[in-house]
Amino acid sequence: MNRTISEKLAILPAQPGCYFMKDKHGTVIYVGKSKALKNRVRSYFTGAHDKKTQRLVQEIVDFEYVVTSSEIEALILEMNLIKKYDPKYNVMLKDDKSYPYLKITSERHPRLMITRKLKKDRAKYFGPYPNVIAARETKKLLDRLYPLRKCNNPAGRPCLYYHMNQCLACSEKPPTTEEYHSIVQEITSFLNGGFKEIKKHLSDKMYEASENLNFERAKELRDQINHIEVVMEQQKMTLNDQINRDVFGYSYDKGWMCIQVFFVRQGKLIERDVSVFPFFDAPEDTFLSFVGRFYLHKQHIKPKQILVPIGTDVEILEKLLETSVHTPFRGRKKELVELATENAKIALSEKFSLIERDEERTIVAVEKLGDSLNIEVPHRIEAFDNSNIQGTDPVSAMVVFVDGKASKKDYRKYKIRDVEGPDDYETMREVIRRRYSRVLKEGLPLADLIVIDGGKGQMSAALDVLENELGLDIPLCGLAKDDKHRTSELLYGNPPAVVPLSRKSQEFYLVQRIQDEVHRFAISFHRQLRGGHVVGSKLDEIPGVGEKRRKLLLQHFKSIDEIKQAELAEITKLGIPINTAKDIIEHLNDDNK
Repeated sequence: MNRTISEKLAILPAQPGCYFMKDKHGTVIYVGKSKALKNRVRSYFTGAHDKKTQRLVQEIVDFEYVVTSSEIEALILEMNLIKKYDPKYNVMLKDDKSYPYLKITSERHPRLMITRKLKKDRAKYFGPYPNVIAARETKKLLDRLYPLRKCNNPAGRPCLYYHMNQCLACSEKPPTTEEYHSIVQEITSFLNGGFKEIKKHLSDKMYEASENLNFERAKELRDQINHIEVVMEQQKMTLNDQINRDVFGYSYDKGWMCIQVFFVRQGKLIERDVSVFPFFDAPEDTFLSFVGRFYLHKQHIKPKQILVPIGTDVEILEKLLETSVHTPFRGRKKELVELATENAKIALSEKFSLIERDEERTIVAVEKLGDSLNIEVPHRIEAFDNSNIQGTDPVSAMVVFVDGKASKKDYRKYKIRDVEGPDDYETMREVIRRRYSRVLKEGLPLADLIVIDGGKGQMSAALDVLENELGLDIPLCGLAKDDKHRTSELLYGNPPAVVPLSRKSQEFYLVQRIQDEVHRFAISFHRQLRGGHVVGSKLDEIPGVGEKRRKLLLQHFKSIDEIKQAELAEITKLGIPINTAKDIIEHLNDDNK
């Protein structure tokens, strides 16, 4: 524990509030809340912890806190800070999973659509439906049964769906407001449980098609029935009061928590959600944060009632969510909560083996790699590779791995500007210079380890730029390949030496995955760039087609084959003269050219 932390711990107040932990780069890596900041924050730096919490504490070099006037204020502030800083250790609250809903719009000509965003727009929402495929198939069925508007055409101008009898708004005499209201009521009734008659009707048609040996149609009808059952009838228990509820249950062990949410609609248990994640606070506090995030930041529809396990702070949840929160002590509601809790316990037990295996492949592998190189744990690894064919279209690519997992949002592509000919060393110099000049200029996170897909020459070029031009001291290693283009050796040091890694170790598999990924990313970028030039050359041969028209054609048609098959009118719609459009089609379809 450093001196700064020790001094701050001594003056922590015993009031409610939020705290955020920072690493050596000043990045917020964890946000928490507490009824008493003094007790909670001190607990991280005293006593024994599991490995997961030890990793968090090892990264903490400073912390800050904000005092609030109540626990509910601390809960709300915690969620807002997590959303703002996106800390890597708040895994459970970074989950951006959202579910689809079926929506009937409140327009003059209503539409039935699938959406993942809930808005205050007077529309009717039904769901959520965690089974996305089943929700889509149910919409297709409803589109056939209830032909609401599918397009923006004015009345009397038919669209494709009109000819399929799925869009009444395009007819010369569209339905009246009363007729539309009647259709909306039927769809509402269907989604609220009145689907049994339709299911029976489909079953009769399925048997009829089967008797007529129309097995393809019978299979299509069977699939429709199955999707209805998945969306509307999947249930374990029923409640007679027809109230929409969400039922929560949770279980925790070894620093991991599983939360199950049962979605009860019209008294029927139709679906569930499962979340498994590590946690660092008291289990009860973690559960409160999860429920708050579930509704406030993920925009789930709040049901009429939420059922939670005994021991949950119901009062604070009701204030936070502004809906009824209840802890049942007897009857079927209690059985539902117990069922959710039991499912959470089973799911957590099953997940442990997978979690441990994933940790071995990622976090533990990163720690062992750091030990092998005798450096601090390289939480952020940035890897580089070059690609060109005899010096043409030279490119470089960077991939990023955070705690052993690919962080694709941080990937970067580089077109080489200043290097002529096939010069891997100068290419590496340019890309390292461009990358880390920008990092310094914009204050971006520095890598804990740089991996170069290459040998001693590329390493030397990269180190020269880092140390002599930019004044950076970042550990750098190289990856050499064997004659079969497989990861062979890990090189490190100055001068570079082979780091002995067992080929069966997780740290070796990690560097192998990194090398394969950066190579794949660089090659795909090079092919994309080279392919664009090849396509462009065919169009550039045509009189009247310059760079502007070439880009216009490729943006619209995506490929030469699509342009070759296009109608003359479709090309002229882009603003290309008819004579030039004729020349384009003739030129591309002339095999001799």
